[in-house]
Amino acid sequence: MGADATPPGPGSFPAAPGGAGAKPPLDDVMLAMDVVDTLRRRERLAKSELDEAGREADLKERLRKIYADQGLEVSDKVIEQAVAALREERFAYKPPPPSLATRLALLYIRRAAWGKWLAGIAGAGILGTALFYFLVVAPKAALPRELTDLHREVAAMAQTPDARAAVNRVYHAGQAALREDNRAAAKEALAKLGDLRSVLGQEYTLRIVNRPGVMTGVYRIPDLNTGARNYYIVVEAVDPSGRVLTVPIQNEETKATERVKLWGLRVDQRTFNAVAADKKDDGIVQRDRFGYKEAGRLTPDYDLPTPGGAITKW
Repeated sequence: MGADATPPGPGSFPAAPGGAGAKPPLDDVMLAMDVVDTLRRRERLAKSELDEAGREADLKERLRKIYADQGLEVSDKVIEQAVAALREERFAYKPPPPSLATRLALLYIRRAAWGKWLAGIAGAGILGTALFYFLVVAPKAALPRELTDLHREVAAMAQTPDARAAVNRVYHAGQAALREDNRAAAKEALAKLGDLRSVLGQEYTLRIVNRPGVMTGVYRIPDLNTGARNYYIVVEAVDPSGRVLTVPIQNEETKATERVKLWGLRVDQRTFNAVAADKKDDGIVQRDRFGYKEAGRLTPDYDLPTPGGAITKW
């Protein structure tokens, strides 16, 4: 070491081991950054001082006094470097240029905001998918199985050729509707099989109605033939326990099938007059049984002659 060498001061940037181009100590860098921060806090003053020639020395002196008041000795070199760094905006934050990486980073930073919307949209999508499955997909997929299972059950109940034919006819219509992707017609076939199951399961006596306030017989005058009359005897279905049943009856005037407890069975004039005479004798229909229906059959065995036509309103 030569005789003119002097120890480095607290604010100087001594050369670090490894050569003259090494970086200054971290403490000096931090001190320079602190000076820049002090200048930035007094940005308006610093800019006015730096913009006016000859006033830079006064600014440096003020900085030296600020740190001296805090018990810190800052060298001229550190102050000069800090002033230069402020002028060059060396320690100022500069946002990165727009790029895919910066956009992704901003999305990640703001994930708390857009994440709620995304979760809501995803939840709505999941709910909509679930509703569509349970309200559309699942019932549609279950319909063929329901039709097949119900047909098997009702066919086993049918005890007569006409009953079996009716069950198979409805089932084949439902199968044809499924092949054509006509879900409404397939559901209608399913409902008709349900009606057939109800009818085949019933066992009852077909009884002529004979009580106050209810007519025992009625007649109609057809619109197309006003010189003729259609005669009907009013009946009800009574099961072995005495309970009056509800029965699906097709009205021959409207062709609509209705579930009723009373309906009029069509008879000829001779039968109509015979029932009327029975009731007129003492106010009671003595022979009140019109027929009997066994389980497994679609229609009763009739004791009185009838073509089977019926009406549900009069």
